[in-house]
Amino acid sequence: MEIIAGGVTAAKGFLAAAAEAGIKYQNRKDMALVYSDTPCRAAGVFTSNVVKAAPVLWDQRVVKNSWEAQAVVINSGIANACTGKLGDEYCWETARETADALNIEADSVLIASTGVIGMQLPIAKLTAGVRSLAKLLAGGEEAGTQAAQAIMTTDTRSKQAAVRVTIGGREVTVGGMCKGSGMIHPNMCTMLAFVTTDVNISRELLQEALSEDVKDTFNMISVDGDTSTNDTLLVLANGQAQNPEITEKNVDYEIFVQALHYVNEELAKKIAGDGEGATALFEAHVIHADTKEHAKTLAKSVITSSLTKAAIFGHDANWGRILCALGYAGVNFDPNRIELYLESEAGKILIFRDGMAADYSEEEATRILSCSEVTALVDMKMGEAEATAWGCDLSYDYVKINADYRS
Repeated sequence: MEIIAGGVTAAKGFLAAAAEAGIKYQNRKDMALVYSDTPCRAAGVFTSNVVKAAPVLWDQRVVKNSWEAQAVVINSGIANACTGKLGDEYCWETARETADALNIEADSVLIASTGVIGMQLPIAKLTAGVRSLAKLLAGGEEAGTQAAQAIMTTDTRSKQAAVRVTIGGREVTVGGMCKGSGMIHPNMCTMLAFVTTDVNISRELLQEALSEDVKDTFNMISVDGDTSTNDTLLVLANGQAQNPEITEKNVDYEIFVQALHYVNEELAKKIAGDGEGATALFEAHVIHADTKEHAKTLAKSVITSSLTKAAIFGHDANWGRILCALGYAGVNFDPNRIELYLESEAGKILIFRDGMAADYSEEEATRILSCSEVTALVDMKMGEAEATAWGCDLSYDYVKINADYRS
């Protein structure tokens, strides 16, 4: 696997564009278009929230009922959630305008929105933005980067990842972009993510690969415990790599799954590390658990603990908070057996074992916790299962950002 620069335009045949439509923000690009010059097989995973935004419902229908997809239109600023029949109609108008501009079918257009819930989209601005985007489509890294920047809301930086592998003697590329900073919680999060690939794979296996991989990537992150109305993760595969079509779970399928996993995990970690007001990516790695499900539950419990997140922000090795979060996770274990470590690029330190604090230096622990990426390593000493979850610290700025988000 070769890690390469780029995002949604890294794979063959994919173009992107960004434009300033004035949806909510001023003097910044707030719409993006991703387009394949040939039809794609599409797969998707969406929010588990019962309250689903109009674009989520639209995309679910397209992924389920349309054999081909070719374009994704994304706007930031307004979520088109809780907008009634008018919100549904605006999805149709957006798809129809995009289809006309690109000379494709309306039911091959996917739509995503992110931003404030409850506001109606200014549809005239949206459709005008679509027409502008169609004229600006381009390949290359810069076009992909501009698209990644245009979909941001409270994000502080754009998020992209791409890799290249060999499948069936052909060079295959998988690339993606995402946005997400707040209203992020396991079981899909206000996250939008778009992955493009030139692999030739059946629609059924593409969906299965995505549905399985999301369990260990995007569903293992949390910022604030709120599952959004708009979570959307889409994968488009146009087959332009011309590898023999993957129709069964063979070696070629496994190579593709590994590439997809890398891109998804990198994007997921970028979301967690850019949580609203965050200063650090906080990782919980649970090893030697009795089952994979228990390992995942324990890891999630640690990274979603508000008290632990606050301690990470304060660079305080308050291991009691981590033990507490493990204890209420709903998994039975012996606290006297586990070991707890803190680590970062500054080093690794044992802080708890044999049911009590280890003999460690608070100064060294603070130095380790002062890095931009921090890991709590929990050794359960129960079995061979492991899991990793990602979150961020909890700073003063989280409240500031969300107290006046609508204004």
